[in-house]
Amino acid sequence: MTRREIEFDAEGVTLRGWLYTAEGVGSSAPAVVLAHGFSAVKEMYLDSFAEVFSAAGLNVLVFDNRNFGASDGEPRQEIDPWAQVRDYRHAITYASTLPEVDATRIGIWGSSYSGGHVLVVAAIDRRVKAVVSQVPLVSGHDNLRALVRSDFIAGFREMFDADRIARFEGKPPAMVPVVDEDPLAPSALPTPDSWQWFTETGKARAPSWRNEVTLRSVEMFTEYEPVSYMPYISPTPLLLLVAVGDHLVPSELAIAAYDKAHEPKKIIILRGGHFDAYVKGFDAASEPARDWFTEHLAR
Repeated sequence: MTRREIEFDAEGVTLRGWLYTAEGVGSSAPAVVLAHGFSAVKEMYLDSFAEVFSAAGLNVLVFDNRNFGASDGEPRQEIDPWAQVRDYRHAITYASTLPEVDATRIGIWGSSYSGGHVLVVAAIDRRVKAVVSQVPLVSGHDNLRALVRSDFIAGFREMFDADRIARFEGKPPAMVPVVDEDPLAPSALPTPDSWQWFTETGKARAPSWRNEVTLRSVEMFTEYEPVSYMPYISPTPLLLLVAVGDHLVPSELAIAAYDKAHEPKKIIILRGGHFDAYVKGFDAASEPARDWFTEHLAR
């Protein structure tokens, strides 16, 4: 396996990441495009997934989302889901130009927020020949109501509206922590396992990760509905990986969304919670994804 730094243009914004070249392949090989979820950067275990895929004879293009990590983009720490969807498509275009890559055999992988993105991309971009969605966000509307007490939602709306007035007046966007040790304190991802994973992983693996996003990122999260694209993914093969103990993006939402997709499709229920797929449940998550890609990206 070899890994090199790459960068590519996303309509005026430079995105940066890594290209892992396929092991044991003498000519052009399939490729899988990976990006991370809500506020996370590529060093937060995407290298681990890329190594598994590369060892199976796949090229792997990993990139940081715009406004985060090594990639350019302003305002920093802002997550626009539709911009991230378009950037997956820019990454596919870039991958298709590389001599190592067979442009007719490109798959996409996403997790959590980007697990939602790949559902949308697979539905609208027929260059995608296989998709793996791990512990995905499928409905911002429903997810907000699963995470936030109903009597707190009106307060969020007031914060969103005040931020719009401030931005209209030329002030910088308001910021909010991604996670907080107190799950009742204002944060984008208010669960105890989110606090533990982000703070521990950021410290150990990803010093560029910052515990803040724009408040507008949270507002855009509430408006995002990947579930509406589920019926349109077919005939692209879909693998959905759902964690039975997921409290951040509740498993029942993803399982209900799966029913809206058409064949070919497969669902696997993972043990543990949302973040176990990156650590103690890594093999259980990465190996089915690897096998899905090798099966459906074969000649």
